[in-house]
Amino acid sequence: MLILALESSCDETAAAIVENGRKVIADAVFSQIKIHQNFGGVVPEIAARHHLESINYVIKEVFDKTSIKKEQIDAFAATAGPGLTGCLLVGLNGAKTLSLVYNKPFLPVNHLNAHVCANFIDSDLKPPFICLLVSGGHSQIIFVEDYNKQKILASTIDDAVGEVYDKVARLCSIPYPGGVLLDKMALSGDNRAFNFPEAKVKEDEFSFSGLKTAVLKEVRKFESDNLPKNNIAASFQYRVCDTLIKKTLYHAKKLNCNTIALAGGVAANSELRKRLEELKTQGFITHAPKLRYCTDNAAMVASCAYYNPIKTDNPLLFEVFSRG
Repeated sequence: MLILALESSCDETAAAIVENGRKVIADAVFSQIKIHQNFGGVVPEIAARHHLESINYVIKEVFDKTSIKKEQIDAFAATAGPGLTGCLLVGLNGAKTLSLVYNKPFLPVNHLNAHVCANFIDSDLKPPFICLLVSGGHSQIIFVEDYNKQKILASTIDDAVGEVYDKVARLCSIPYPGGVLLDKMALSGDNRAFNFPEAKVKEDEFSFSGLKTAVLKEVRKFESDNLPKNNIAASFQYRVCDTLIKKTLYHAKKLNCNTIALAGGVAANSELRKRLEELKTQGFITHAPKLRYCTDNAAMVASCAYYNPIKTDNPLLFEVFSRG
């Protein structure tokens, strides 16, 4: 089954053709990072405008990379939400239009489920497994019991991981995209320089707002020219990753599940991937998507459309939603 998927939930315009939810035939991504750098973050209206300008180009690029024709596509898919409403509408309406023109099914997809399905691309991973989903807007531990059967075991009660990374980066005057740069700076820092606290919350909760405040207090002790950014980055990152791994391990052991996967934009974080890899010494089977499939992309949307599309009586009437 060949699925063409479109992704436009935030600041990447993407298209991909994926076979049977696993094999990427061709994909294309237009990133708006440089466009939004001047604003220190994503501006929704500007992002939506650039999606409109880019969507036809990424679709064309995908078909230029393969001999497959639009008529050979079995279904068209797109992210329906969560995400920025104006941005989501571009991809959703684009896929719906292709569905109508070529008389093929349209499959709406939940963006968070798509991140989970990124683990199926170019891999033989199968449920059941525990998935740590960490992105700019979400922090969840999910039990993937089957392809279309999932249960949320833990979620954030305040800032998501990616969100707090960006906020801490701003506290340290690290430019957008702060989270990515902070990760790189942490590699040359001392993660024991600052003993940042871990939130005392339930095992089914994440909380990082207190950690953000602790970083702020330390930053205020230094003149801007003398701020030990690398040490702050390393110490902050150590605490975040330690919390994420400990909570994930707790739920994996509780459910007697020995397979753990990462998902979401923060799954590209070097420290988190290293900590996940270390779990193999404890007998766990671990998996993380290739780096290119951690951030928003259409290949994961196509995979999700194959394994776990949104169930609805009339997909062509399904509308976008901003929150999950």
